[in-house]
Amino acid sequence: MSAPRSSSIALPFAVATLGIACFSAMDAVMKHLVMTIGAYNALIWRMGAVALLGALAFASLRSPWPSRSVMRIHIIRGLVSTVMGFLFFWGLGRVPLAQGVALAFIAPLIALYLAAVLLHERIERRAILASLLGLAGVVVIFGGQAQADLGPEALLGSLAILASACLYAYNIILMRQQALVAGPLEVAFFMSLFTTLGLLPAAPFLAVPPTVEHLPAIAAAALLSFASLMLLAWAYARAEAQHLAPVEYTAFIWAVLLGWIVFAEAVQPLTLLGAAMIVGACLLAATRRRPDVGGEVESGVPGGV
Repeated sequence: MSAPRSSSIALPFAVATLGIACFSAMDAVMKHLVMTIGAYNALIWRMGAVALLGALAFASLRSPWPSRSVMRIHIIRGLVSTVMGFLFFWGLGRVPLAQGVALAFIAPLIALYLAAVLLHERIERRAILASLLGLAGVVVIFGGQAQADLGPEALLGSLAILASACLYAYNIILMRQQALVAGPLEVAFFMSLFTTLGLLPAAPFLAVPPTVEHLPAIAAAALLSFASLMLLAWAYARAEAQHLAPVEYTAFIWAVLLGWIVFAEAVQPLTLLGAAMIVGACLLAATRRRPDVGGEVESGVPGGV
């Protein structure tokens, strides 16, 4: 029996961070689309484009068809993502980009404890402190962005994003389960396929063909989404969900920058303080090292590490 070797989660954490950066850029593109063609059309055309891209890659590489048990995970995540995605983007069209992303930060904290219940992961003190520090950063940011009168539309948008965040917490767990039994390409393809299928029943009532001027934005959102799905699948196959969950907080940094550059949303001083706390939380989680023993995460990675 070989001696245990030390394994760092720094690389999976870095890859997950890049995946979140791609998702954040996609959020900015989607916010623009939601404001022009509506949440449903923005989501179904983007997910349809991702599914088509994934199908071409999946077929060209002659990837094997997943087993029934693996397909079940793909279907569940796709259906959860259908509701989660619609609620999030509908809400994002009614609140500032940074505020919408900040509201979604309740998800990693919920996912931390779902990982213990569903994945039987042992929650370590460092992971708890990292998530709490990141959440505290979000609270500081909310203090700086609070407004006396949000208005009914913004309030409904905020509630929709909070509901989406609860579903996203479960999505993080499903992402981890997928990554242990399927490769990044398979995850990206089937997740987008079943999300698209989940949206189709409403198509006769809500779908409107996009115009030529909207095609570049839809293509950009699809490419960013596909890249993010593959990067996150790779990362979650190599590190436990509880240690990658805090990386979700880096999305706020991108939201602040993109909201300022693209939508001219002002950045408050407390926003910068909160962002610094979020970065600190991510560094706290990323510096962890653990022994690699039989039955750990790496033993379930398709194709090895």
